[in-house]
Amino acid sequence: MSETDALTLKFRCPAELEGLIPQPVPAPMGIPDWVKTMPATAFSQLNQAEEQTVKRCPPFIDAMTTGFLIPLACDLKVDDTGITWDNELPPGGAIDFPRSPVSFHDVSQVTGSPLFEADRFLLKFHNLWTIEAPEGWSLLFTHPLNRFDLPFTTVTGLVDSDRFHDSFVHFPAHWHDMAFRGVLPKGTPVAQCIPVKRQTWAMQISAFTDADVAEIHTVREALKREQGLYRKQFRA
Repeated sequence: MSETDALTLKFRCPAELEGLIPQPVPAPMGIPDWVKTMPATAFSQLNQAEEQTVKRCPPFIDAMTTGFLIPLACDLKVDDTGITWDNELPPGGAIDFPRSPVSFHDVSQVTGSPLFEADRFLLKFHNLWTIEAPEGWSLLFTHPLNRFDLPFTTVTGLVDSDRFHDSFVHFPAHWHDMAFRGVLPKGTPVAQCIPVKRQTWAMQISAFTDADVAEIHTVREALKREQGLYRKQFRA
């Protein structure tokens, strides 16, 4: 695919905010420091040998580097009194927009779900970018994949952003780390945005044939013989 053939997501913000709020970034630019610094191998006490870590697992890394990341608009300070911020944004002009980086969903909205806790709100991260997808594409907004280090979990949603793109999509989240105290920095990814083509799928279910079994054995033996075979031969 040439550069001119590439599909494009259009991110737009109010003119008053241009240059004042962090821009969405391609997900490869948001790899966290812990992935960069973790070892590629580590000694396994169980197997008494060096084993590869998830840093060398292409599916793990590919999940983290697909799509785009939506950043937190400013620092959030979390202490025993709650969540505060210092973020001076200009008031809305032609388009009004929330000037706070977060708000809350009433717990009644998740009544009957595993997210319900009678004495807690759901956090809502404000997103000040509209996002337009090409025709026939939706956007899956989810928690930044494999970001287990974050003290919140963003709720997943699918938006038909080729049609709905002239309003902001905000991100509800469950703040699960009640012991967290400190600063959640500006630019922290609060959602991962993954384009999904709308298609109709059918499902086929069957047992392995003899040919399937033979091919499975061939692939398994090859995986044992050659380290990194998935990355070299199967990864697109």
